[in-house]
Amino acid sequence: MTIIVFTQKEIIEWQSQYPILKEIIELRPVFWMNPNLTKMDEAISLPLTRKDIEDAELRWQRFAPFLERTFPETSATNGVIESPLKEISQMKNKHLTEMDGKFYLKCDHELPVAGSIKARGGFYEVLQYAEKLAIESGMLRNDEDYEVFLTDRFKSFFNQYSIGVGSTGNLGLSIGIISAKLGFNVSVYMSMDAKQWKKDLLRKNGAEVLEFEGDFSEAIKAGREATVKNPKGYFIDDEDSKHLFLGYSTAALRLEKQLKAKDITVDADHPLFVYLPCGVGGSPGGITFGLKQVLGDHVHCFFAEPTHSPSVLIGLVTGELDNISVQDFGIDNRTEADGLAVGRPSRFATVVSDQLTSGIYTLEDDELYRQLAYLADTEEIYLEPSAAAGLIGPKQIYRYAEENNIKLSHANHIAWATGGSLVPEKDMQMFYNKGKNLK
Repeated sequence: MTIIVFTQKEIIEWQSQYPILKEIIELRPVFWMNPNLTKMDEAISLPLTRKDIEDAELRWQRFAPFLERTFPETSATNGVIESPLKEISQMKNKHLTEMDGKFYLKCDHELPVAGSIKARGGFYEVLQYAEKLAIESGMLRNDEDYEVFLTDRFKSFFNQYSIGVGSTGNLGLSIGIISAKLGFNVSVYMSMDAKQWKKDLLRKNGAEVLEFEGDFSEAIKAGREATVKNPKGYFIDDEDSKHLFLGYSTAALRLEKQLKAKDITVDADHPLFVYLPCGVGGSPGGITFGLKQVLGDHVHCFFAEPTHSPSVLIGLVTGELDNISVQDFGIDNRTEADGLAVGRPSRFATVVSDQLTSGIYTLEDDELYRQLAYLADTEEIYLEPSAAAGLIGPKQIYRYAEENNIKLSHANHIAWATGGSLVPEKDMQMFYNKGKNLK
């Protein structure tokens, strides 16, 4: 990664063109509405379609028997990696008293095995790669039960291949766990932001962990370079991956069923607002793409980024997308929200988000801790700091609703909780105590 670091004159010129940059550079929380927001039937050059999402869901179904046998914690869902949708009325009633409509938590912190949203993208990309290798080698027939992936024959075959990934934590955790179970040699290149317990858990599950003093972009660059040198190496690129994106997008098909089960309608009179923590932008971008394809234009998706790591915000505000980083503007990319500590956005996802994201807001680390403590006190649900970023979403969107003539009286709101269930108890207690002390 090349860090440009603009001169003061250049920064002033940028701010003149995009006034919100001044507040962003000063690390102040901001709310930005996307002027490029486009209706689904008018969006141009989208790299994927609903058919791609449906094909990805079929792949999940084919692998369900393997997942159920490999991970007993998925037996209740017959091998489906999915999380519940829970109403958090006590959180709303105590801390969002002016909010219209109902408030829900999409509990991806409860996703089995990996305990975070990254199980959707990370697991999916590894599974599609394993399937591709097995089919191309002639080891897998079209009509075969995917429990064959459990056999020593398949594990020996995959042991010839290596998988690499750069990560701040949760993506590496998901990819490391599933790759090792299949038999791949897996290396996770982790940035300085990654928590020690995540590194320890990866090693326990059979992954190699390589640690870097730099941030996410440096870790991913090193991982990419090392992996591609191996003719049988496969690098999972969080900055530019169609398959990660597709794995996240299938969440929309599952959420549609959960909404129907709760008699939640999504239309002009019942808009749906979704608040998604954002790092490199792959998971919120994929989910937004899926929701727009499945539920249409009456779902409004907002990304939430730390004030010190507003990479997608800067990319979209300037129109430079992945060609620009937070460090270029002198922003340090240091945040307690390790999964969101990203200086440069995803090349693949940001092109899509530029058209489909309704807006982005930023928040300070202290607010993350406050919100996770509020949620624990009201709902007895515990999240890691980055996963709490969506909880203030309903407070942000009043101007957006007013300017777009959206009635909020019958709105529904979903904060996407992206991780936390695998956090060691002592670490979670530390998060909670910090939040309580900040109230």
